[in-house]
Amino acid sequence: MKNPDFDAVDDDDAFRSAMSGVQPRPASDRVPPPRKLPPTKPIQAKADERAVMDELLDYGMFEPELMESGDTLSYRGDGLQDTVWRRLRRGGYRIRAELDLHGLNRSVAREEVSLFLAECQSKDVRCVRIIHGKGNRSPNTGPVIKTLLDGWLRRRNDVIAFCSARPHDGGTGAVYVLMRAAPSSAPANGSRG
Repeated sequence: MKNPDFDAVDDDDAFRSAMSGVQPRPASDRVPPPRKLPPTKPIQAKADERAVMDELLDYGMFEPELMESGDTLSYRGDGLQDTVWRRLRRGGYRIRAELDLHGLNRSVAREEVSLFLAECQSKDVRCVRIIHGKGNRSPNTGPVIKTLLDGWLRRRNDVIAFCSARPHDGGTGAVYVLMRAAPSSAPANGSRG
């Protein structure tokens, strides 16, 4: 609904009346300072890149001490917690047993690995190191025992995870192996009788 008091006044007339007596400013010799242009790369992109690098370093995804030449072995079973995996890769578990496969042929090495892991399982040894060597004396096809060990360990139900050792524990010439807990001999119903 329109107000009758305002209908009589024309907007143009009201503006001219309000502006009467206003004088334009005189021209100035002064040149305004140049406008600072925004950076060509967005600030947020830099912040995002910095955050990614910080996260990589904070969460142990980049571990310089694990860097070594040669192919690393790595297997992570389903359901293994991230913290357990990181701890294994950092060599954070106490090595309870060790097997050295240097100088063994493939059939003897396979038998030794099988017997060793079965014994560790029976004694409830959870973390072991297997030294397979780097294959320096292997034919041009690369390290034989190392490649075979990767397959043997992946097929075992008692192996949860494995990874190449840290340099001071043998580096790419050895693996840390995380074993499942030994099956309990207690009765299923929980009684001790």
